[in-house]
Amino acid sequence: MTVGAAEARISAPVLAKERTELIDRVEAQTDSVDDLERSVEALRADVQERQRKALSEDGGGHGDLTGLLAGATPVEGPGVKLVVDDAKGTAEGGDGPRESSGFSDTGRVRDRDMQRVVNGLWESGAEAVAINGQRLTALSAIRAAGDAILVDNRPLVPPYTVLAVGDGDKLSTAFQDSADGLYLHALQESFGIRTRISAEESVRLPAAPSLIVRTAEPETDAAAQGGGQDAAETEKGTS
Repeated sequence: MTVGAAEARISAPVLAKERTELIDRVEAQTDSVDDLERSVEALRADVQERQRKALSEDGGGHGDLTGLLAGATPVEGPGVKLVVDDAKGTAEGGDGPRESSGFSDTGRVRDRDMQRVVNGLWESGAEAVAINGQRLTALSAIRAAGDAILVDNRPLVPPYTVLAVGDGDKLSTAFQDSADGLYLHALQESFGIRTRISAEESVRLPAAPSLIVRTAEPETDAAAQGGGQDAAETEKGTS
């Protein structure tokens, strides 16, 4: 017992030192990650500003419309506010498989439910859509990771507030009468999914957080002919 106690007293300072060094390393790495995140955000803001400027200058006289459709600029106007939330009592459990019909007895809102909501709003005449402040574009994806819903790889938590720009009254009516609006109503009636929709005089949607602008240039006649010859030679070589 005396030997064990002596060894413990000797090793204690060593362990304490190693623990302190480990904490210092973790804190240093955390600071480094924070610096990198700030740098990424600054670069993203710079890219977004350059993209908006390019759309404004080279939009062929339709810079505002191009920016709106691409999600590159914030937009404000009349529209609708649609809130979709899990059923009551699902916060602590209810993690079960979804049925093939797309409904669930768990009362949780799933990614495919939100996909239908968004698609229904677009088809009903929405000009721009955002979920919990995340602007949707033609490149956006709504997916699931476990019970979480991801919009462009960013996790969202319920309630899911969907803002859509358009003629508020017409958009609300058209959506509720659509197949996707009826689908949402069925979720509410059968599984307790909570929803509410209202026409709004003004809603504001932010710009998309990140855009990838791709450009293409027409192929010249010479290049096209050269490509054709190369292709022909390749075919001859492989025949």
